[in-house]
Amino acid sequence: MMRTDQAVPPPRIERGEIRVKQTSAKPESAQQAGSGPAMAVKGLHKSYGDQKVLNGIDLTVGSGQTVAVLGRSGTGKSVLLRLIVGLQKADAGSIHIQGQEITNASLEEMNEIRKKMGFLFQHAALYDSLTVEENIAFPLRRHTEMTAAQRSERVQELLASVGMEADLNKMPSDISGGMQKRVGLARALALEPGILLLDEPTAGLDPITSGEIDELILKLQEEREVASIVVTHDLQSAKVIADRIVLLHEGNAVIEGTFEELEKSRDEFVVEFFKRDS
Repeated sequence: MMRTDQAVPPPRIERGEIRVKQTSAKPESAQQAGSGPAMAVKGLHKSYGDQKVLNGIDLTVGSGQTVAVLGRSGTGKSVLLRLIVGLQKADAGSIHIQGQEITNASLEEMNEIRKKMGFLFQHAALYDSLTVEENIAFPLRRHTEMTAAQRSERVQELLASVGMEADLNKMPSDISGGMQKRVGLARALALEPGILLLDEPTAGLDPITSGEIDELILKLQEEREVASIVVTHDLQSAKVIADRIVLLHEGNAVIEGTFEELEKSRDEFVVEFFKRDS
């Protein structure tokens, strides 16, 4: 998928040439900050009828950390995100967002909590009838007291941060899938959240565009130090952007660690997963 816009893109690079995120300092520094994890999931269960999707998941993410959640289709990755953002209710367990327990939060409380989180949907989920500028301005219009001039300035800053400042008047149908993901990221960052949830950010993209999205995520993380959960099938993307990787299987987190630790694991399931997805 070739870029057709006039915005200045990040360097065009092959997947094998992308720098890998440095992982040694952030987990320790987050603990030393003494503020506790940005997100903490404990004993999370979710079923749909007789189908058990999540079976007691535990997961913590500190400020400035990126955790990639991997697994085959149907292992509960996207369900985990929907529970964290409050789109669905867990059957059991707890979810803490910046220290606040949210599983029993009211709709009003949940709306306030969601302002702390930016969510990139799998297919960007832009409003077809709104321009790029209007899509990004939507949460600012709804949740802030900004004037029109202030919103315009904020939108331009966000578009510049994702390399699309020349595209504010385009409609979603006029831009590529990769560009839509960039706009979705800009919108997710509109309210300056401390938490970012990314659902398959490179799904459906060609290798070069996927590499650009990975580089963009790294750049935004370095600049903003948000806590992120990235759900992905893309093992290479996880290697590039994540501090830790959590591997889900049948509703359970079967193993967690850095990419290098998982790559060296002798666990049969992990070995087979890496063999199929490498």
